[in-house]
Amino acid sequence: MWEHFRNFYARHTRRPLRVWFDSAYRLPLTGVEERTGIDSRRAEDALQFLLHSRAVDATALGRPHAISYAELGLVHSAEYLESLSNPRVLADIFAVDVSDVVPDELIRTYRLGCGGTLAAARDALKEARPNLNLFGGFHHARPDRGVGFCPLNDVVVAVRVLRREGLKGTVAVLDLDAHPPDGTAACLRPEDNVWVGSLSGVDWAPPRSVHETVLPQGCDDKRYLAELDTLLGKMPKAALTFVLAGGDVLAHDRLGALGLTLEGARTRDLNVLKALGGRPSVWLPAGGYGSNAWKALAGTGLALALGSEAPIPAEYDPLSQRFHFIAKGLSAEDLGSAGTLSESDFPELYGPSQAAQHRLLGFYTAEGIELAWEKFGLLDVLRRLGYRDLRVELGQRGKADQTRLLGVDVDTGEEHPLVELAVEKKTIGTREFLFINWLSLRHPRAKFSDKRPQLPGQEVPGLGLAREAALMTGLVAGRLGFDGVAFCPSWYHMAFAARHTSRFFNAERQGRFEALVRDTAAIPLLEVTNAVAQGRVRLNGQPYQWEPDEMIRWLDKAQIPEDRERVAAERESSRFTVVSAA
Repeated sequence: MWEHFRNFYARHTRRPLRVWFDSAYRLPLTGVEERTGIDSRRAEDALQFLLHSRAVDATALGRPHAISYAELGLVHSAEYLESLSNPRVLADIFAVDVSDVVPDELIRTYRLGCGGTLAAARDALKEARPNLNLFGGFHHARPDRGVGFCPLNDVVVAVRVLRREGLKGTVAVLDLDAHPPDGTAACLRPEDNVWVGSLSGVDWAPPRSVHETVLPQGCDDKRYLAELDTLLGKMPKAALTFVLAGGDVLAHDRLGALGLTLEGARTRDLNVLKALGGRPSVWLPAGGYGSNAWKALAGTGLALALGSEAPIPAEYDPLSQRFHFIAKGLSAEDLGSAGTLSESDFPELYGPSQAAQHRLLGFYTAEGIELAWEKFGLLDVLRRLGYRDLRVELGQRGKADQTRLLGVDVDTGEEHPLVELAVEKKTIGTREFLFINWLSLRHPRAKFSDKRPQLPGQEVPGLGLAREAALMTGLVAGRLGFDGVAFCPSWYHMAFAARHTSRFFNAERQGRFEALVRDTAAIPLLEVTNAVAQGRVRLNGQPYQWEPDEMIRWLDKAQIPEDRERVAAERESSRFTVVSAA
């Protein structure tokens, strides 16, 4: 299916599209996704798909420079810019606990985003072509205040710099985020000569200078596209147009209030592109707070590069694709297979006391594991979270092999274990699995609070790398010839997080789990997992105790047991209720 999909794009004539990206576009915030729905991987996920589908060529990528404070000062006050070194100021803008903020790294991400918007605008004007910046559209930032995940206003900063460089004529801002451009309107002055048009799903009463249409809650594709057509009729033929192609217009977005489908969002972009008539434009992702936000952004790229309406395959997982590609470039020698020579192989040179180097599962050396983490980009994530001198050590945890990744807190100088993994080979049924006895992802610099509540079993907050860790264990299992990865979830939230890729080996246990998920769907996950841990859940009227049985992620889905009838029977016979806390 994928090959057919990729060939579809290869047959079409490409539109000239420049894409701007930096790996630091990933937000260095570990608690923001769970709290708000922001996917910190959105930019790299969209880029992965655009490159994999050959809609965009790597030679078309531009790497932005961080915008200067002098350029930011054309819009934002000096006092406000100085305040952005205060973690409390940033914590308020992003609605996270102050302990989750590393100010220099977080502001670097947004300075790069602003730099990408400015570079995209310069290229669009020079080459008369659309440009896509994969991180930008910070339309809530005001001259003296950051709001709603927007500490800086990249569009207005770009306009001011371009005016200083000699740009003449009208600039248009077409804001198609689900929220209105209140910050942009507050930043603009009449002499900027900027037309602003907006479709949004909330009534924040923007200034009269904005051509604003407030749409009804849950607005569908048909109504939205009709209103868009009316707005496009008002848009001037500008010298440069900024398009905020927000992903939060999609149905079920955590913070948006509209109801578009992915197909509707793609049609939106194609209709805007047609209305622009080849005039220079800069496209920005703006908001997006759901699992499909990256698909909306990738869809914008497909519209600009190919004019395509073809959907993104539902099963496509950009993080998995990226990790599998990187893994193929790591040889057995890189990772430290048993065939690699070490000092212990030469006692005549190093002496008989030189102990043999321990290997995880008889294969991976500490150096090999550290190299893998570096190649997957995860060590850089940890450095940006405030850790240095990262190192890997190997050992034993009972009968299991253990690896630990340690790092030094840049503020306190104290070394902490950040990742702890204990694994062994285990036979379940007739198959061999990589069994995870223990996996802990620890962010000791962060603290629990009302904005980051503690989950059962947690000593410190997590690193926000659970998906990456799950994919890496799957790659280990595949390289070593196991049938899959198995573990026993100690808490409900662990099984809930793994439910889309894993299932309980026992059919009846899987059925009861599916019933628990079904019957508590309307209750927040934190409340459910605490209720289970505290014994406040009833199964068919009787007290229910969590069952930490074996849960399996099969590498070959064809091996999953054919026991759907048993699973369904147990699910339908099980009814769960939650008792309120005293």
